[in-house]
Amino acid sequence: MRNSRALAVSATAVAALGLAAPAAVAWDTPSNIVALPSVIARGGQLTVTVDGCPKGGTMTSNAFGTASLSPVHGANETSKGTATIKSNARPGAYDITVNCSGKTLTKPAAFTVIGGVRGGLGGSSSTGATPTDMAIGGALVAAAAVGGGLFWMRRRAEKQI
Repeated sequence: MRNSRALAVSATAVAALGLAAPAAVAWDTPSNIVALPSVIARGGQLTVTVDGCPKGGTMTSNAFGTASLSPVHGANETSKGTATIKSNARPGAYDITVNCSGKTLTKPAAFTVIGGVRGGLGGSSSTGATPTDMAIGGALVAAAAVGGGLFWMRRRAEKQI
């Protein structure tokens, strides 16, 4: 009975050590790139966090060029940086490549740039009403006038009975 309990404790200790060893080895190279927000408009600021980058480094993307990563105090082996998306970046998914102490890691499709919307007067590109708009509006006014006239004539006829 004692041997089986000791064997179970030993097996648990070896399993815990075996699971912890790969995690400890992974910290000497960049291992995880997180870009927030994952969907961003042109001109917006993107925050990138990288695990396994204790001394900082650089990050690059076609959407923002090159930006620096700084170590995060209180978080072991983590660096963080902010980049501004170019105003002429095309909509679509973009990769981020991180360089930390000469070691690189690329995360494909790390974030998506969305196109801007046309602001102003409801996003319209013309000035004033078009002839089609005028025709539709006139037809609706005429239909309302005819319908209202018929309604009042019918009510008047009901009062005479």
